[in-house]
Amino acid sequence: MSRYFFRLCLALIASVFLTACGSVATVKTKALASLEKVSVATGIGSNPADPLEGLNRAMFSVNESLDAAVIKPVAQAYQTIAPSFVQTGVANFFSNAGDVWTAVNNILQGNVADGVNDLMRFAVNTTIGLGGLLDIASASGMPKHRADFGQTLGVWGVPSGPYVVLPVLGASTLRDALATPIDLRGGNILFSQVSTAARNSSLVLRIVDKRASALDAVNLIDEAALDKYVFIRGAYLQRRESQIKKDDD
Repeated sequence: MSRYFFRLCLALIASVFLTACGSVATVKTKALASLEKVSVATGIGSNPADPLEGLNRAMFSVNESLDAAVIKPVAQAYQTIAPSFVQTGVANFFSNAGDVWTAVNNILQGNVADGVNDLMRFAVNTTIGLGGLLDIASASGMPKHRADFGQTLGVWGVPSGPYVVLPVLGASTLRDALATPIDLRGGNILFSQVSTAARNSSLVLRIVDKRASALDAVNLIDEAALDKYVFIRGAYLQRRESQIKKDDD
């Protein structure tokens, strides 16, 4: 009797074990199939320019959370409270300050005429434009350019490397990430002689101003993009490529 009972128990255990194994295999198969569908739909892991996609998506999620909790609400408050002429003046001021670094990079890239134009813009807007609060240069026929050291390295032939997502700053590449500290310092030339508190305040105001100007565009991306990460990655990589190869067209 005891031997029969023991065999019966072994049979039951074996049956449960096999059933469980079968269930696990089924779940695993379905999970892999679902992951494959998601991969096809979103491009996860299929872009050779983004081998760090897992880490990038994690940082992207952190940035999105920070934006939703802090940066976006502050930018919305700024947009609501500050009069439009104040917002325009702030944007013009930082844009004017950036023209100096843009001029340096345009000259380094061999675009001497654009570099001279950028220096003239800075001179005109700083003097006649009340320290850059007014964009007199654009109205006078001097176009606005944008150039940074990451772009300069690209023009010099430095490869972009893999796509990376930086904390707070967002979309970048390895080349642009390495150039970012230089760009931040170069773009802050006008504030190099002021106190640390003043520099930090100007940086915060600059971030808020840029985020406020992008509120509508980001909202549109949120509504239209099936995968916001893939959309931003593609847009950034295409834009950087066009900026670096603009003279090849």
